[in-house]
Amino acid sequence: MMKTYGRLPLVLVRGAGVRVWDAAGKEYLDFVAGLAVNSLGHCHPRVVAAIREQAGVLMHCSNLYYSVPQTMLARWLVEHTPYDRVFFCNSGAEAVEGALKLARKYAKKRWGEGRFEIVTALNSFHGRTYGAVTATGQPKYHQGFEPLVPGFRYVPFNDVVALEAAVTDKTAAVLLEPIQGEGGVYPATEEFIRVAREICRQRGALLIFDEVQCGLGRTGRFLAQEHYGVTADITCLAKALGGGFPIGALLATEEVASAFAPGDHASTFGGNPLAAAAALAALRTIEEEGLVANAVQVGSYFREVLEKLRAQSDLITEVRGRGLMLGVVVKVPAKRLVSLCQERGLIVNAVKEDTLRFVPPLTISREDVDRAVAILQAALTAAVREMELNP
Repeated sequence: MMKTYGRLPLVLVRGAGVRVWDAAGKEYLDFVAGLAVNSLGHCHPRVVAAIREQAGVLMHCSNLYYSVPQTMLARWLVEHTPYDRVFFCNSGAEAVEGALKLARKYAKKRWGEGRFEIVTALNSFHGRTYGAVTATGQPKYHQGFEPLVPGFRYVPFNDVVALEAAVTDKTAAVLLEPIQGEGGVYPATEEFIRVAREICRQRGALLIFDEVQCGLGRTGRFLAQEHYGVTADITCLAKALGGGFPIGALLATEEVASAFAPGDHASTFGGNPLAAAAALAALRTIEEEGLVANAVQVGSYFREVLEKLRAQSDLITEVRGRGLMLGVVVKVPAKRLVSLCQERGLIVNAVKEDTLRFVPPLTISREDVDRAVAILQAALTAAVREMELNP
């Protein structure tokens, strides 16, 4: 395999619920959840059953034709969100690419050639493909891949004045994460989101929300934008959508979606019957098992316990996030804490040199939280000893 990942020395061979086991049989509590993908935990029985059943009926067919699982999934999404049309793809980056293309096509159709710019936020993350990585407001992801896609502008996250100045008569769309995930778990302020909506409305630009990581119940609402009382023109989903199976989706209003005509955009594997069956089972499970409410309740408890730990330890400086999407800012190297937690049976990851990210399954319990925080506390104690021995 190409050396594109800084892999940890860990081989995972089995997962069940919120736990995974390595090749030596050691058990871990998984608070990374496949980078917010396994929102139902590992191998949820309903998703597994849906995949098994569909695999024996029809795994793939071209999007030149209809399939029952894809149609049912599209209907579920439009019935449970403010959107009218869905485009299916395979990943979050593809959903973002589709959103960028749709926004530019819509702007050209409505306003002519002059509108093409996309405004995004610094410290954002939108994916690794060329359009998505250009939209990402972090130079470290750009280095070595220049020239990037033209027509992008960046503003500081939560800076209303900068956003107002950046949106002009050349702006096709503003693309934002309601909560920046890879950037360090930074929630948008209510003012920033509301102003973004109003500016776009006034100036004829589209508002796009990237909810690839923060959507689908993770923050305690089905869509994170619901916290702000704001609806975007386009929303990108992926990660948790398939319950562990690869699928992404682009949701849009009828007016905006109508800018796409046959041949404008496509995805060979997007929304194939197997992926759609998995996603439909995952969404129904989130709804029927009350997992959005669980994200509120257990997420609130998780934050409360982390805040108590912060009060006890001068190594934690901040806890931020919503629901079961939390970041913990520490005074020791976060990557070292990841290793110390792993040694003790907890899987977490570092999104910044000083920030741990917790995106566990939405199915976790208070007991799981207690165990995770106890391991984190032990890891912090071990980190202090290491610093004392190696000042």
